[in-house]
Amino acid sequence: MKNCSKYHKMYFMPPETCLDWVKKEYIEKPPIWCSVDLRDGNQALIIPMSLEEKIEFFQHLVKVGFKEIEVGFPAASETEYAFLRALIEQDLIPEDVTIQVLTQAREHIIKKTFESLKGCKSKVIVHLYNSTSVAQRQQVFKKSEEEIVKIAEDGAHLLKELAKDAGDNIYFEYSPESFTGTEMEFALKICNAVIDIWQPTKDWKVIINLPVTVEHSMPHVYASQIEYMSKHMHHREHIILSVHPHNDRGCGVADTELALLAGADRVEGTLFGNGERTGNVDIVTLALNMYTHGVDPKLDFSNMPELVSIYEKVSGMTVYERSPYSGKLVFAAFSGSHQDAIAKGMKWREEHNCEDWTVPYLPIDPHDLGRVYEGDVIRINSQSGKGGIGYILEHKYGFDLPAKMREDVGYYIKNISDHQHKELTPQEIFESFKAGYIDLCSPIELKSSTFTHLDNGRVEAEVSIIKHGIPKIYHGWGNGRLNAVCNAIERHSQVMEHYTVFTYEEHALETGSNAKACAYVGIQAPDGTVIWGAGIHDDIIDASVRALISALNKIDF
Repeated sequence: MKNCSKYHKMYFMPPETCLDWVKKEYIEKPPIWCSVDLRDGNQALIIPMSLEEKIEFFQHLVKVGFKEIEVGFPAASETEYAFLRALIEQDLIPEDVTIQVLTQAREHIIKKTFESLKGCKSKVIVHLYNSTSVAQRQQVFKKSEEEIVKIAEDGAHLLKELAKDAGDNIYFEYSPESFTGTEMEFALKICNAVIDIWQPTKDWKVIINLPVTVEHSMPHVYASQIEYMSKHMHHREHIILSVHPHNDRGCGVADTELALLAGADRVEGTLFGNGERTGNVDIVTLALNMYTHGVDPKLDFSNMPELVSIYEKVSGMTVYERSPYSGKLVFAAFSGSHQDAIAKGMKWREEHNCEDWTVPYLPIDPHDLGRVYEGDVIRINSQSGKGGIGYILEHKYGFDLPAKMREDVGYYIKNISDHQHKELTPQEIFESFKAGYIDLCSPIELKSSTFTHLDNGRVEAEVSIIKHGIPKIYHGWGNGRLNAVCNAIERHSQVMEHYTVFTYEEHALETGSNAKACAYVGIQAPDGTVIWGAGIHDDIIDASVRALISALNKIDF
């Protein structure tokens, strides 16, 4: 690419070293969360939400646990104004929820904003902003630093004047829009000018919001900028320092996390990162990153499928399949080695009654987000292995296959997926396993088996079968019933005399089968190959005979 020389730094480092945030290991407590889905998120939709969709989404944001929600720019359009009025007049704002409204630092817009708030009983944040970056000052507004400061000061004075008659439920927020493209000394100057007008107190704090309106730098630069502002703002103890990152460089989450280490108290963002251009910071990712460090984010994402469904319905957007925590495939393990490690990790937790979450390849327990292991985590295709297939058969259908049989079944199921060129559902896996291993009845169909215990301790078996459509009755003797059946069949088969029963296992099959018994039989061919069969019946002996017949039906008998 030949044109990189036209690009240069559009950000400004603080005038002093600000690296105290580097000494912190992780975010120790959640910030104040403010959802801007109904403003920034809605603004970025091809088809903005209807009034009914906004109300539905607002109510779900409340359900998730947001205590601050930006509901719109009421002076910008009739739809935004009507939505705010609907929330107020229909008494839809819970007592513990603060709504936020946005306004430019322009007199008629500010007055229209206060008009839209008449009769509001809940707490309200009036969010004032004007742009401060070098590019905006020079190219858009063509104003000096002093003129830009005056715009902010005039807006701050008007807010303070109008709030006197609006009640004691009004709080203020100021944003130097395009903060990241502003010289740090100037950003500090304009913020302090606004703070000095509003005079925050312990009981009436002011929010100073420092947005990454456009990402220009690496995240560590933003962290240093936040630390500088935090250290030098007037009345810092009465300031709620907020951040509002966008994602132009794909670093929105990193910007926010480092900003929180650097002193930020509050985050404005959207649930799944929707917003102008590449979007706002993704609050789901931020909150659950904290959760995986043992910090309660104070937001409830325990039913992620429902949240994704509602978001997609009202926004018309789609949550990307690989989006952290929320995507349909983020827990999916197709790789055989991954599946095996996950299955063994899950078993280890059960055996050790372990409360800590340390399962390989899964940084968070899918159950905590309303997801399930079968179908969500263990996904089967041609890349899968015996561990994942065995896990699904065991945990969803109750089949605890012998270790060697798992390998055989694994290759069998993988080949089906490979030939069909598709992922197999748990039900398809079960049906394939059933068709390939359980109670096989061709060319030999078992009709009955009866046993007589002899005085010498041995057992006589009478086995009634249909072989290639011809009824036959075989007799045999052995040390046990299964051994007697094997000998009965061997007496009438030149093929069977070259095979030996390699292994036999059994267990109660409780899942979906009314506590029936399941048996597994492996018979070894002369070349060492083991052929597997499975049988299911109310009686464990009948199940074992069925398993033997199933295995025999898989050889040239």
